[in-house]
Amino acid sequence: MGAPVKDRVDIDAVAAVDIRVGTIVAVGDVPGSSKLVRLQVDFGDFRRTILAGMKKEREDPREVEGRQALFVVNLAPRAMAGIVSEGMLFDIGYEDGITPVLAVPEKTVPNGVRAG
Repeated sequence: MGAPVKDRVDIDAVAAVDIRVGTIVAVGDVPGSSKLVRLQVDFGDFRRTILAGMKKEREDPREVEGRQALFVVNLAPRAMAGIVSEGMLFDIGYEDGITPVLAVPEKTVPNGVRAG
């Protein structure tokens, strides 16, 4: 049986989340962290550093370099392991206990394009 559906939210709550396509241009280590990697992400008009907990999820986290994925870009910056993360990578599977995969567009689109 799948996970229960979360509580309902209104359309304004969904519209407040800024989800955009970005290309992961570099994946780097986060010293002292057993799970975090540092992603450098190109969103067209801007770039961001986004930390993601994929170090133990993939044999080689650098395999996602050059891939487009979905990111939340309007989260408040958050310091983790001494580095500020400026967004959140969307992945599929982690919350359900399976090895996560990237949430990706069906085909290549311009960086910075909004989802919704």
